[in-house]
Amino acid sequence: MRYYLTTPIYYVNSTPHIGHAYTTCAADILVRHQKQRGAETFFLTGVDEHGTKVFRAAREQGLTAQEYVDSIAPSWRELAPRLNAHPDFFIRTSDDGHKTFVREFLQRIYDNGDIYEDVYSGLYCVGCEEFKSESDLVDGKCPIHGTVPERIEEKNYFFRLSAYQDKLLELYDARPDFVLPQFRFNEARSFIAGGLQDFSISRAGEPWGIPLPWDESQVAYVWADALVNYLSALTYARPGEDLRSVFWPDVRHLMAKDILRFHCVYWPAMLLAAGYDVPKQIFVHGYLLLDDRKISKSFGKIIDPLDLIDVYGTDAVRYWCARAVNFGQDGSASVDGLHERYERELGNDLGNLLSRTTKMIEQFLDGRLESGVQLDEGLRAAADALRHDVAADLDRFDITTAIDRIWELVRWLNRYVTEQKPWELAKDDARSADLRVVLHTLADGLRISAVALASYLPVSAERILDALGQPDGVEWDRVAAGRLEAASGISGAAPLFPRIEAPAPA
Repeated sequence: MRYYLTTPIYYVNSTPHIGHAYTTCAADILVRHQKQRGAETFFLTGVDEHGTKVFRAAREQGLTAQEYVDSIAPSWRELAPRLNAHPDFFIRTSDDGHKTFVREFLQRIYDNGDIYEDVYSGLYCVGCEEFKSESDLVDGKCPIHGTVPERIEEKNYFFRLSAYQDKLLELYDARPDFVLPQFRFNEARSFIAGGLQDFSISRAGEPWGIPLPWDESQVAYVWADALVNYLSALTYARPGEDLRSVFWPDVRHLMAKDILRFHCVYWPAMLLAAGYDVPKQIFVHGYLLLDDRKISKSFGKIIDPLDLIDVYGTDAVRYWCARAVNFGQDGSASVDGLHERYERELGNDLGNLLSRTTKMIEQFLDGRLESGVQLDEGLRAAADALRHDVAADLDRFDITTAIDRIWELVRWLNRYVTEQKPWELAKDDARSADLRVVLHTLADGLRISAVALASYLPVSAERILDALGQPDGVEWDRVAAGRLEAASGISGAAPLFPRIEAPAPA
């Protein structure tokens, strides 16, 4: 059982924002969960360092393109570990291993007769690194960046995308879950069915990029370079090993909707042309919005994920990314929303439940838990459903529904403690057995919650297990009632999510 997941490689024309953290957190959640289920995983992220806008950003700072990308790449490399995400490899498209593979990949397509020379004349949006038709524009401007595309006319090389229209339609019809969510599948298939046009895969006279192997006066167009990273990384991520046969059959791509066309149409066609299998699955998520605008440097509307981490911690930011917006849809993000969830859900629902439970175990059970104690049957039913349903949700990339289900267990435990009133049971010696059942049910419920939440809140999950004196393992089969192990020395746990002052109004 293998699971290879990629994020898009991020443009380095500026520093990371919360939109990049959103995708990276989601990817790490998915990979961690698959590890819990015993899968051999590979997680790839990185940066796209070629393209016109990168070259121009370097020139504005008085740097060569290589000097610029070398100076900014560390801020991108830092993003994942600051989010407590742990990719297996961080790829840069200026890596020698990547450049060598891209040339080989494009040469294979050229040798197969699917690349030809022609003249391109049309509109080009530098922000998107994409050629545009008039129908793509709104009032003559790119709808994403709000800029007027540049008109370009040059001789370059084209990929015969049109030759792959029928094959792509056959692929989509044979694999209805190839692209998720379903409405994105429909969008991509409709684009293909509407007729495919060949597209340029090179730029003439560009000083920054990977030279074509058959004509070094031209460089690979940024998408013909960047998309190939998902394959190229497997050839040099582990020195001396080629991991393509190991992981490529199980590759899944994760990205935002603005690059759907490239990943769901251009990329599978290029793979077929080069003689490779297409990805196993592609998931396209929506935008995080701020005041109903995409969070982007182009608009000057930025939430710095590292600033949020410094205030709220990695687990809270990861939780917010997963819960605030239905994953796959567009949704609004705000720091106020993060603060509210931090206090109400993380601090009260989960953190306060742990503190109360451990304090009562200390006070009423002398800080001891036993294995094999009878539990409330409601917990067994909830855990069994959770183990199955959350796994199914995450297999569909539905990180929001999955954590909603886990939070239902957390809320069930809060209702349970309110209804059972263990502090009242403790006053009646004749009900000591009932008290043991209640407190062990709460402890086991918290243990189950911690294991289920481990991919979302890895730090907090470990602290919950430690507070309950339970082993650190978070194997998925431990999402089951009755796995509580004997422990002693349990005392009231410190707050999982200490109180933080609300952010001042902007």
